[in-house]
Amino acid sequence: MFKEENLVLSTKHITKKFTVSRNRSLVACDNVSLNFYRGRTLGLVGESGCGKSTFMKMIVQLENPTDGKIFYRGRDITQLRGEALRQHRRRIQMIFQDPSSAFNPKMKIKEIICEPLINYGLIKKYERDAVARKYLQMVELDPGMLDRYPHNLSGGQRQRIGIARALTLEPEVIICDEATSALDVSVQKSIIELLSKLQREKNISIGFICHDIALVSQISHQIAVMYLGNVVEVIEGEKLINQAKHPYTKTLMGSVFYLDMDYEKKLNSVESEVPNALEAPEGCPFQTRCKKSMAKCRIEKPSLKKLDKEHYVACHFVNGA
Repeated sequence: MFKEENLVLSTKHITKKFTVSRNRSLVACDNVSLNFYRGRTLGLVGESGCGKSTFMKMIVQLENPTDGKIFYRGRDITQLRGEALRQHRRRIQMIFQDPSSAFNPKMKIKEIICEPLINYGLIKKYERDAVARKYLQMVELDPGMLDRYPHNLSGGQRQRIGIARALTLEPEVIICDEATSALDVSVQKSIIELLSKLQREKNISIGFICHDIALVSQISHQIAVMYLGNVVEVIEGEKLINQAKHPYTKTLMGSVFYLDMDYEKKLNSVESEVPNALEAPEGCPFQTRCKKSMAKCRIEKPSLKKLDKEHYVACHFVNGA
């Protein structure tokens, strides 16, 4: 499934630190190495503040890594500047959580969809109507909407416009930053189905950020679980429910309702709060909330180790160390 020849983008040990004061810095992402494959979805899940959005912003270069490299088709894109960077941005696009804040409210739908194409000189203004109709049909919206404004549309319709705009430059990678979290469940389902359909048709690689681990497990081919800026487990989406090994991942899975779940089984929960990122513990980042924590966890930080094909876990207990 995850073949080297299908590798589109990879991150190698990227770290992002934000300076808080003269002597203090916050580590938002710590030594993260993940891969994006053609026609596959990488889901990124974790509690608020775990670093998943920061990671994806580095992929689209809205943020620059403090350390590490990002390779697109074998080229280190962290070194791109000027026109080379501008041209590269066509290859990786982003769909934001709140499309209303991503759109100019004074622009018509046809202008919003075609703005990227106009900016890159790929179409003329007189071609805008025809092109906008094409992309409205692609995201299953009425082409008659092209002269409307964002405030005339529902949340689901605006998100479809966001998808249409992201597709106009024919990117190989699309990042969805909580793209369905603000929508009703029924609308979420239709948006997910649309993204899956477009992925099959265009062979796009998708990075999907979400708090809902149940949703992520349904749509992702591979899932990375993050905690306090660290990737603690990487696993195939279809294996998440039954084969997750990290205590944090298992706790997340145990707190979710499923239609076919055992209703006699008690739901798991993590009683304590996530530690302050500025005061992250030494050793394993999850040690303060883990019921299996041992002495080694408080001293040595576990690294990701391969358990099985495409399954990696960062845990001393699981690794048997």
